[in-house]
Amino acid sequence: MPLLSTRGAGSAKGFGITAGGKGAPVAFTYLVIAGGGGGGRQGGGGGAGGFITTFPGGATITIEGGATPITVGGGGAGVTGCVRNSGTNSIFSTITSAGGGGGGIGGSCGLGIAGGLSGGSGGGGGGTTNDSRPGGAGNTPPVSPSQGNPGGPGTTPGGGGGGGGSCNAGSAAGGGNNASGGNGGGGKGNSITGSAVDYAGGGGGGGSVTSGSGGNANAGGGAGGPSPGGNGTNGTDGTGGGGGGGGVSANGANGGGGTVVLRGPSTAKFRVSPGSNTTSTTPGGCKVAVFNVTGTLTI
Repeated sequence: MPLLSTRGAGSAKGFGITAGGKGAPVAFTYLVIAGGGGGGRQGGGGGAGGFITTFPGGATITIEGGATPITVGGGGAGVTGCVRNSGTNSIFSTITSAGGGGGGIGGSCGLGIAGGLSGGSGGGGGGTTNDSRPGGAGNTPPVSPSQGNPGGPGTTPGGGGGGGGSCNAGSAAGGGNNASGGNGGGGKGNSITGSAVDYAGGGGGGGSVTSGSGGNANAGGGAGGPSPGGNGTNGTDGTGGGGGGGGVSANGANGGGGTVVLRGPSTAKFRVSPGSNTTSTTPGGCKVAVFNVTGTLTI
């Protein structure tokens, strides 16, 4: 990220706000990415966290002086047993981005949980030996414009479907292809921080049988594991990417944590906490706050 100035010390970083002070209201454009879903065991890739933005050129939200809580969603845990795990929501003011759906689970867990879960983007369906399992729905709950795509279906004889990615991208999640896992759905680039970053890609589905390959990752999503015994790879924190599904006798991977990015004018004064969250100035002079973990924006 281009960084012309970062100020502050200790657990807070910011621009021009002293402890206990209140600044003038600030109008922010925003990017709100939820946590990605966890990949399934012998199953589908996790769906990407919801992708909601007004940058560039969109509407702003004006935040008054004082402290405003910011919630950054965590990634869902990769599956090691028979429980699907979705990511959690990210929240800024009135905007809630939904966690990505957990990937479906194949093998001996039963058809009832082999389908992917719904979420910001849907998890891919699990691979089974005798039945195709659907991916979860995206954009759940619905917002406009849509925050994500559905996951791809699993297939017989057991390739897991890819997790869905951001609905703003051109490529949908791939379905399982015979014994091989489907590719994760495409993400979307955004330069609200001053640099282009790809967010919200789906996790690849896990392979099945002895020769199945794992599906490819996409835009922060994790790759699916090959069979036999190949674990999925984790989604990337800060992107909301879905976790990769595991192959036969292997585990799914964790979804990536989300992020909240706020961009204000050059005159904006604010600080962020805790210290793992950051502030910066873009080459054009705009002030940017990046929340990597749940924290507080103080104006």
